[in-house]
Amino acid sequence: MSMLDGVEKKALFDRLIKDIEKLLKEPDARMMRDKKLLAICKLLKDNVKYYNWVGFYLLHPKKMNRLVIGPYVGAPTEHVDIAFGQGICGQAAVKGETFVVPNVAKESNYLSCNPDVKSEIVVVIAKDGQVVGEIDIDSHELAPFSSEDRRFLEHISFMVRELF
Repeated sequence: MSMLDGVEKKALFDRLIKDIEKLLKEPDARMMRDKKLLAICKLLKDNVKYYNWVGFYLLHPKKMNRLVIGPYVGAPTEHVDIAFGQGICGQAAVKGETFVVPNVAKESNYLSCNPDVKSEIVVVIAKDGQVVGEIDIDSHELAPFSSEDRRFLEHISFMVRELF
């Protein structure tokens, strides 16, 4: 697979941000939070070839310090409920910051969902200073996530926080 160069990636990400802005402004009451999040997952997976699993983990509504799987696109996962500190998602929730893992095989606290996954990026979604969810993306490529991916996904995190 050929990776996008910086100019191509910037153009793609700028276009996707505009598409997500339109989606988030959708006034249709039937377009509830989970439908919007799922639409974002589909948009990202369909347009960024090395985003092989795209999903949201949400703060558990009743259990403290736990994440529960939200809308996602990709292979099914057995990790539907993750404690803070557990795996990459749980570590990101504890620290309240983005985690980029270029090679998951080198991580001792990695929760394997699929043997094809080689790298992962997890971006927290914070509202009023609290982690309310995360964007989680797995790739079948080694080290595909650049600083542009990080900025792009952190921008999306900022955009969607109002849905929480």
